[in-house]
Amino acid sequence: MKPIYSRAAVVLLLAVAGEAAADIPEQVRVDSGLLKGTTGASPDVRLFAGIPFAAPPTGENRWKEPQPVAHWDGVRDATAFAPRCMQGGGGPPREGAPPPPPTSEDCLYLNVWTTAPSADAKQPVMVWIYGGGFTGGAGSEPRYGGENLAKKGAVVVTLNYRLGGFGFFAHPELSRESGRNASGNYGMMDALAAFEWVQRNIKVFGGDPDNVTAFGESAGGILITALLASPRADGLFDRVIAQSGAWTSPPGGTGLANTLARAEEAGAAAAKELGAASLADLRAKPADEILRGLRSAGIVVDGYVLPEDPARVFAAARQHKVDVLAGSNKDEGAFFQFGGPQTAERFTGTASRRFGTHANEFLGIYPAGSDEEANRSYLASFSDEFAWQMRVLARSQVEVGASAYLYYFTRVPPAPPGRPSRGATHVAEVAYMFNNLLDGTPWTDADRALAETMSSYWVNFARSGNPNGPGLPEWPEYSADEAGNAMVLGDRVEPETILTPSATRLDFFDSAYARTLAGGTQ
Repeated sequence: MKPIYSRAAVVLLLAVAGEAAADIPEQVRVDSGLLKGTTGASPDVRLFAGIPFAAPPTGENRWKEPQPVAHWDGVRDATAFAPRCMQGGGGPPREGAPPPPPTSEDCLYLNVWTTAPSADAKQPVMVWIYGGGFTGGAGSEPRYGGENLAKKGAVVVTLNYRLGGFGFFAHPELSRESGRNASGNYGMMDALAAFEWVQRNIKVFGGDPDNVTAFGESAGGILITALLASPRADGLFDRVIAQSGAWTSPPGGTGLANTLARAEEAGAAAAKELGAASLADLRAKPADEILRGLRSAGIVVDGYVLPEDPARVFAAARQHKVDVLAGSNKDEGAFFQFGGPQTAERFTGTASRRFGTHANEFLGIYPAGSDEEANRSYLASFSDEFAWQMRVLARSQVEVGASAYLYYFTRVPPAPPGRPSRGATHVAEVAYMFNNLLDGTPWTDADRALAETMSSYWVNFARSGNPNGPGLPEWPEYSADEAGNAMVLGDRVEPETILTPSATRLDFFDSAYARTLAGGTQ
């Protein structure tokens, strides 16, 4: 399928001018055929957009492992982004931004930005996995444009993976059909297929297949760190950057992935509600009906992509030994207040359900004597649990002999006109680490300086496993002694002097997680 996002819209993603022309040729050959790319907003960047890395997951390929791309003759246009995977509406685009590509089941495409001087450059490769709760997102979102990271010496890849009921749907018939008694993790398999494509093809873009960093935020961080527990991911990437998401699941979860049995049961019930008596009936349903009628099962311990729960793999120190850069944001919880401020009744009820006989210990740390106090405690506990998750990831990788760098993002970005500030909330760091301060927000010189610093840290880590470099504040490596290990990325960039969250709060979540692993109440 020909991509449908115009070159003019691509150029609008970024507006950074440059002098030199891109050195990778306009046409390159990948294993499935010849591609024609374009220049980015800056002429020293070459962009190849809408490259298929798997066959369309439509018809009989719906809910199947990604299938090989058919070879094409002639030159395939790679100057425009392809459709997003099926998902609900994301609201109107930012003022002045191009409209997003439409959605389609035919969506398994990726995009490459490069400034490599030649195909032999062996530049570090950064492969982005977007967030969105496994129900939304796309590699073509302007905020994920890889141009400014590419200008710092990385080959940047963004991709689409199947979402919702298309990407994370399990069913007994699908498990039987697979030949592996497994179903559910199609979105994860899409990501694996994209990493495999990178291994086969990234050299022609000047990238080094032996130096690949997987980076992602929220659901993207969860997916990537779950892959650290997957035998299928062995050797596909060398480093990980996880932002506000790890295998332990979002705050409020159990810390354990869904089981195949539960996911199959839910899938069978959903199919029945749709009036589908068989897998053939389900595949015959229009995509819009599947989108409305099938919910995501999330990541599933399917016995194939994930033979075992990632929590068990990490607890036994059997995950892949790769270096990690990880962290979270000061005001994560503000992003998730969908039902309005918390009440004391709701907050204490949730604490009781989650922590059982340990609920009073939790409420002693996060009190709820009034609705106002409960809302403050909700915001604090939510953000603290995110920070705890990322510390657990860093600690886990250090324990298997890898290196780790931890951050804590505190910068409050300026709010777009007419919108209230949500602080240093979930997703807020993305604009800075991509160095994509898009129009529509009154950015300041301080924002631009932080974006330059963070994007340099990210590319340096991808290059060598160490974010430090000339002119940058020294970022200490994480160690077993947690105090002072996180790098604060905010109005000032410096190592923390006070442990955040406090040791008491970290110890509580450690104990709750240990009880979960032991099979008891959190």
